[in-house]
Amino acid sequence: MDLKFGDCIAQRVVFGKTLVELGKEHRELVVLDPDVGPSTQTHLFKAAYPDRFFEIGIAEQNMMGIAAGMSTLGLIPFVSAFAVFATQRAGDQVRNSIAHTRANVKINGSYGGLPTGRAGATHSAFEDTAAMRCLPGMTIFEPADTQETAILTRLAIETEGPVYLRTVRCEVPTIFGNDHKVTVGKAVRMREGADITIISSGMMTPKAKDAAETLEKQGISVKHLHMPTIKPLDEAAICEAAETTKAILTVENHSVIGGLGSAVCEVTAASRPVKVVRLGFKDIFLECGNDEELFSIYDMNTENIVKHALLIAEGL
Repeated sequence: MDLKFGDCIAQRVVFGKTLVELGKEHRELVVLDPDVGPSTQTHLFKAAYPDRFFEIGIAEQNMMGIAAGMSTLGLIPFVSAFAVFATQRAGDQVRNSIAHTRANVKINGSYGGLPTGRAGATHSAFEDTAAMRCLPGMTIFEPADTQETAILTRLAIETEGPVYLRTVRCEVPTIFGNDHKVTVGKAVRMREGADITIISSGMMTPKAKDAAETLEKQGISVKHLHMPTIKPLDEAAICEAAETTKAILTVENHSVIGGLGSAVCEVTAASRPVKVVRLGFKDIFLECGNDEELFSIYDMNTENIVKHALLIAEGL
């Protein structure tokens, strides 16, 4: 898609359109849906390739088993469901039928994190990365904007074995150009700095980018790393940040337990001890409401990223 800087587009829209493009290139690509096609935009694939679209109904567990079976026939199944149900309701099937067998199945966990629209608080997937990260052989992608959504959807098809693509429902600003590249397991270096490092993922990267620019104006030199790949993680970039800056602030649309922040702490504790502050959802279930109001309440909008970074800088 031809996207311009600043364009705000929902990742699900780009995901659906990219699937259609990939369908032209990969005749072995099939899409499975648990009755949420209009929500996750897989209905676009259905319209283009009705013979390769399978409506399973509200039966995510069954859908994962079917996808695993299809993969043994040389097909590349891409299942798309709300993240909370793809990882929690169908967790057993993902673990045993897909991850354990290293089935070539791709999972789009839509409605990741806080933004769920009118779906309700029960649909907030704040623990999905943690659940998927501990599965051996599971690759995890989390795009920052629509450009990366298209890139990572394509990379999911090209990556052998199970892949979890984590996308959000809401519109996000386009921060990367048409020439943007992503390498599996490598951080995207957004900014170089010497005081603190901000490590972000997913839709929090645009917010962290704005925060880093504000901090620079206030005299805080910020290194900013974006992690489009949560697993495998760019451990070398994290260690380098721990060596060249005085503290790390992680920012994620996920619980502080088990996600990006935990992964960064694991790396630094084992290799390059440094102060790490994790900004994410605490040990709570989330409320439902206006996305930006809730990000503010949970201390996770741009202004609060700046606030936490300044508090870290004051203590250095």
